Amino acid sequence: MKWKVWMGWALLVPTMMLAQTTKLAPELKLTASEQSIPVIVQYKPAVSASKVKIVAGVSAAAQLTVINGVRVVVPASALASLAADPNVAYVSPDRPVRGLLNNSAPAVLANYAWGLGLDGTHVGVAVIDSGIHDSHDLSQTGGSRIKASLDYTGDGLDDGYGHGTHVAGIIGGSGFDSMCSTCNVAIRGIAPNVDLISFRVLNNNGDGNESAVIQAIQDAIQLKSAYNIRVLNLSVGRPVYESYNQDPLCRAAEQAWKAGIVVVVSAGNNGRDNTYGSYGYGMIESPGNDPYVITVGAMNAKGTPDRGDDVMTSYSAKGPTVIDRIVKPDIVAPGNRVVSLYAPALLEAQNPQNQVPFSYFESDGSQEPSGSYFVLSGTSMAAGMVSGAAALLVQNDPTLTPDQVKARLMKTAYKKLPRYVAIIDNGQTYTEQADVFTVGAGYLDVQAALLNKDRAPGAAKSPVAVFDTASGNVYFAVDSQTPWGMAAIFKSYSGAPSTSTWDTTVVWGSDAFLPGTPPSGSSAMWGSSAMWGSSAMWGSSAMWGSSAMWGNSAMWGNSAMWGNSAMWGNSAMWGNSAMWGNRVLISGEN
Repeated sequence: MKWKVWMGWALLVPTMMLAQTTKLAPELKLTASEQSIPVIVQYKPAVSASKVKIVAGVSAAAQLTVINGVRVVVPASALASLAADPNVAYVSPDRPVRGLLNNSAPAVLANYAWGLGLDGTHVGVAVIDSGIHDSHDLSQTGGSRIKASLDYTGDGLDDGYGHGTHVAGIIGGSGFDSMCSTCNVAIRGIAPNVDLISFRVLNNNGDGNESAVIQAIQDAIQLKSAYNIRVLNLSVGRPVYESYNQDPLCRAAEQAWKAGIVVVVSAGNNGRDNTYGSYGYGMIESPGNDPYVITVGAMNAKGTPDRGDDVMTSYSAKGPTVIDRIVKPDIVAPGNRVVSLYAPALLEAQNPQNQVPFSYFESDGSQEPSGSYFVLSGTSMAAGMVSGAAALLVQNDPTLTPDQVKARLMKTAYKKLPRYVAIIDNGQTYTEQADVFTVGAGYLDVQAALLNKDRAPGAAKSPVAVFDTASGNVYFAVDSQTPWGMAAIFKSYSGAPSTSTWDTTVVWGSDAFLPGTPPSGSSAMWGSSAMWGSSAMWGSSAMWGSSAMWGNSAMWGNSAMWGNSAMWGNSAMWGNSAMWGNRVLISGEN
C-alpha cells in the first residue's frame, strides 16, 4: 500500500520541473539572481563538453575533460537556462577546497619494507596540494625527486603554505637532514625514495577551488605514463553537497582510479562536530565519500614506535557518508602531531607551535636543533601515510590494480584497537569507539600488507550502510561486484565455510560493530535523528529544507522506499535476511 502511495506521489511531480531542479546543486537554488557565480557544468556522456551552450553573460570556459565538463562564470539568472539544456547533466558551484589539517613510520611497521629493500623507487606519487618545496630530504644522487611541478593558483610552483611539503615528506622524505651528528631520530617518510609530482592547487593562504583540483587530476592521468604515476594523494577536501554520482570531485577521482592510479583521500577533521546531534558521524568530506577511493582517518601514535598505546583521534571525521551512506573511512593511520618537512614560506596558522620549525626530538628527552621539520596534525597527514604504503605495495608488485591495493590494505589492517577510549582535550572529554564508521577496516599495517598475496576480484568499492527502522540495526548492503560482496553471496547460497578470503568479518574485523552505545539505539545518529530520521540534518533544517525529497517525505522519510517498509525495512529483501546476512553493524534499542 505504501509503495502505491509513493508511486502516486511521484507521478504527480511535474517531470520537467523536477529534472531542471535536480540538475542544480542545492546552494545554487538559493543564489540571488543579480550575482555572477563560477560553476562547473557537467554534460551527459554522449555530448561533447566542448560544445558549450552559450547563455547570456557566460565567461570563457575552462575544459574539465576528465568529467566531461567545463568551468564557467554565469549570472545566477542564467542558471535556469543551463539546467534546461537537455545536454546538461548537473551544475554545481566551483566550491572552495582546503587542506585537511588539525614518529609514525615504525607504528605502521614501514621499517619492515625498508628491510626488504622497498622504498618506492621509480614509483610516481602525485601530490595535489599546496605545492612541494624542494629540500635535501626530497633529493637523491643525480638531482631532485620532484620530477615535475604544475601550478593552478598563479602563486608560483613553490609551496608558499607548507601543507603540501609536509604531506610529501610523510610520503617520501628520506630523513637526510635528521641524520646529523646531534640528531636522535630519523624523520623518514613511508616510501623514502618515491618520485614526486607536484600539482599546486592551494595558494599561499591555503585556499583553492575544486575546478583546479579537477584540472590537476586530469593532468595527472595524462602524465601517468611519463612519470609512472601509480598513486595520487588528495589531502584536500570540502563538505559533501550531493551524491558522489553527481559530485564533480568524486567523478574526477574515479577517473584516476579507473586509469590505474590508487587514489588516497583524507577523511576530514570534523569528528568533533555535533551540530546535527551526530557525534561527528556522517562528517566525511568530498571526495572521501566516493566508494572507490581509499579514505583515511587519523590515529594518535602517541609519539612512540609501539602501536600498543595508539588511540583514535577525536577530530577524525566518521562515516557513513551523507546522502549515499557509504561505509567510510576505509582505514586509519597516524595523523596526530606528525613530524615532517618544513617549507620556509610556511604560513600555517592552525596552532602557534606549527608556525616554526620542529626544534627538538623526544626519543630520550634531549632537545637537539633541526630547522628542517615541524609538527602538524590531521587526516591530511594520515592520508600521506597510506599513499606511501600504497607506493611500497606497487613497487613490490607493479601488476596490482588500485582495487587490489585497497582490498589488501583493508584486509591486513591491524584490528586489535581499544573498543572504547576517552580523549580529554582542553578540558573536554570525547568518547571514541572502534566501530566501522570510525576506524574502517583498521589501522594501517605495512608489514602485513606486504606479506599478503591475495588478489581481490572485482571492484573494491566501500559498501553501503542500510538502516532497518524496525530493529534499529544497520547492515551492509551486499554488492556482488565487490570482493567482500562476492564472498558473502557465495556463503549464503553455496553452503561455503563460514570464513572465506574476503569475508566481511575478516576485512572489517569481528569487533568492528559495537552494540549498545552511540551511535546505536535511539541516539542522534541512528534513532529518530539527524542522519536517518526526521531531524535537523535531513529533516526540516536549513541544510536541506523541508521539502519532499529530503524532509520527512515519501521518498526519504518514514516511507515505503526508505522507511519501515517492505522494501527497505525489516523485510526478507533488505532486513536481517539471508540475502544480506545476519551481520549486524550496530545494534540498536529501537
